[in-house]
Amino acid sequence: IHSLQAPSSLPSASFCILFIFLYLLTVLGITLFLQLQSQSPSQGQRISSPSDQQQLSPTDQGIWTVNSIGRLGNQMGEYATLYALAKMNGHQAYILPEMHQQLAPLFRITLPVLSSDVVQNIPWKDYELHDWMSEEYRHIEGKYVRLTGYPCSWTFYHHLRQEILQEFSFHDHVKEEANRYLAGLRGQRRNVTYVGVHIRRGDYVRVMPQVWKGVVADKAYLEKAMGYFRAKYQEPVFVVTSNGMEWCRENIDASRGDVYFSGDGEESSPGRDFALLAHCNHTIMTIGTFGIWAGYLAGGETVYLANYTLPDSPFLKIFKPEAAFLPEWIGINADLSPLQSETSG
Repeated sequence: IHSLQAPSSLPSASFCILFIFLYLLTVLGITLFLQLQSQSPSQGQRISSPSDQQQLSPTDQGIWTVNSIGRLGNQMGEYATLYALAKMNGHQAYILPEMHQQLAPLFRITLPVLSSDVVQNIPWKDYELHDWMSEEYRHIEGKYVRLTGYPCSWTFYHHLRQEILQEFSFHDHVKEEANRYLAGLRGQRRNVTYVGVHIRRGDYVRVMPQVWKGVVADKAYLEKAMGYFRAKYQEPVFVVTSNGMEWCRENIDASRGDVYFSGDGEESSPGRDFALLAHCNHTIMTIGTFGIWAGYLAGGETVYLANYTLPDSPFLKIFKPEAAFLPEWIGINADLSPLQSETSG
């Protein structure tokens, strides 16, 4: 019987040295791994940010936010204004959870969100804005500023147009749905030009004449606006969205086969309606921030209802048309005769 012996090629001393080396190498690797783990958050762990209360130190950039009020058009105006003014004043912008809930399903917005408990514990300095940009807004003081009001004017953010358009870029599934719908309207047309038409009615039908001494778009305005595009483009397709679709069907001539009424007319899916308008080549709007933003995002020609209030309207104290509609947009004057006949009567 042969006895078991260690191979002569690996003396016992060399074996011990190799074992010790491998052991030390393993210990070093484990130590390095644990150190790296302590410096980076594990999956699902929340990363600390300036929005945490413990991070509110005198050396940070401060926290600026804006009120989250109104519907989609108002929310977009508030977001874009916060984005621009915070950058202009050298502070970090954050949005409230309510604004995130309104905008995030549609757009790839990037501003971080404040948690509700942090919002309640910050000593906010409320700063009221009117609709348009003013020089004093370049020098707003305060580290924890909450902008208030209904700002909606290109004068706040147009110098950052590409950044704003990027913030309001649609999620892929929203974009694909809108383009799929528009493609379905093409039919046999080879040189189709899509014109989004937004007709704001709803409460404005009552509020404009009774409160603001103004009017909403009528049948004649829409005929002129659509006539402009029919004369200029070979095969226009008009995609109509509205919160008063019954009125639209009764007052828009669809006999040429180039008008399509989209949505249910009840604004149950405002995001879908907005995406359709924004993916068209050009825009016809009436009044309201929804239409203004549709034209801004679509980027083509925009026709809007101009001079839709009497000169002494209180509306003109809070709204400047030249700050709402881009200079290159095309205004068609409203018919104010219904208001004037009421006044004379």
